[in-house]
Amino acid sequence: MIFQNTPEFASQLDAQDELKHLRSEFIIPQHNGKDAIYLCGNSLGLQPKATAEEIAKQMGSWASKGVEGWFDGDEPWLNYHQQLKSTLGEILGANEQEITVMNSLTVNLHLLLVSFYQPTAKKYKIIMEAGAFPSDQYALESQVRFHGFDPDDAIIEIHPRDGEYTLRTEDIIKTINDNTNELALVLFAGINYYTGQFFDMPAITQAAHAVGVYAGFDLAHTAGNVPLHLHNWEVDFACWCSYKYMNSGPGGISGIFVHEKHFGNTKLNRFAGWWGNRRDTQFKMAKGFEPERGADGWQVSTSPILLMAVHKVALDVFNKAGGMLSLRKKALLLTAYLEYLINNISSQQGQAIFKIITPTNAEKRGSQLSIICKENGKVIFNYLTENGVIGDWREPDVIRLSPVPLYNTFTDVCKTGQLLSTAAGI
Repeated sequence: MIFQNTPEFASQLDAQDELKHLRSEFIIPQHNGKDAIYLCGNSLGLQPKATAEEIAKQMGSWASKGVEGWFDGDEPWLNYHQQLKSTLGEILGANEQEITVMNSLTVNLHLLLVSFYQPTAKKYKIIMEAGAFPSDQYALESQVRFHGFDPDDAIIEIHPRDGEYTLRTEDIIKTINDNTNELALVLFAGINYYTGQFFDMPAITQAAHAVGVYAGFDLAHTAGNVPLHLHNWEVDFACWCSYKYMNSGPGGISGIFVHEKHFGNTKLNRFAGWWGNRRDTQFKMAKGFEPERGADGWQVSTSPILLMAVHKVALDVFNKAGGMLSLRKKALLLTAYLEYLINNISSQQGQAIFKIITPTNAEKRGSQLSIICKENGKVIFNYLTENGVIGDWREPDVIRLSPVPLYNTFTDVCKTGQLLSTAAGI
């Protein structure tokens, strides 16, 4: 498509947008009495309008039924999480048994590492991307220390080549192959939070399996953002949060994926809890943990119904979108339009005012552009904020902007481009 830097062109794209009706499902933050331009869905998604109603519904069940709410009513709480699995399966490319909804992201990462990081004296190292989100770094540091290893030795971080901002898949695979004899696990983000790079998950998984180790992924910036095929890619395990692209509230409920090939693997350790026990024997209250088949067997604690209610409403909006492929089609166009507008500023100025460090190949990124400001970065970011654009600042010089197809418009993107152009002259 040949883009144009005009409000009229943006309005034309909005008129043609088959998903434009979804914006009305969300509450848009206000700025000076008007809708703000919200480009921070990579940090916290917007609130669906139906959220308060669903929470009130569950509060009503609690008020009217008390403990019987676990077993009585249209949506008994005991199996409430099961109704979330169908949509999550479509978002993640997974079988329903391979998914469960529980806890928060880093808690789930630790629980999965109990199962999938079982180092020996010789094979104890973990490969991850350099510059991973700190939660992943801290989790792995503590895990290797727990097993008696030094993080500086046990964790291999892969850095971009000199002068580059993102990783090459061939360098990731080479690092895996070069450390075969000592490697115990490969753990990557699906999408790097800082650069927005969408890693080649199937290639990384295949390379890990070729040397006999597990491959796991933190999908915090990936789930609900790009189409995934976790089952077919034979990913061993994954976890994610629901409060970014899945719009399920600040600190919202997390989830895990465990490939079905591991369901019968009795050699996998796990931390057990009553909620993960076999459903048919759960209320016998007997000693001796017997896990429920599937990812549900990794559950530990009682389901937080109010958090799941928020998640359910957000997933219902995904159903109205007609699937991840429809969302991806719009996301690619939104992000490409923002990229065009940013590059157009540098062309008009005759110098590189902004440098996009997110991959230019649209298939290697999600709904995010990370922009280095050559100078006055914080001033430019503050100007956007003062004019109703809600984005994200990362030290020392990066602005992250994330146009989300569920609720952002091409007019949002066009106005942001105009504001960036004005700010570039500050």
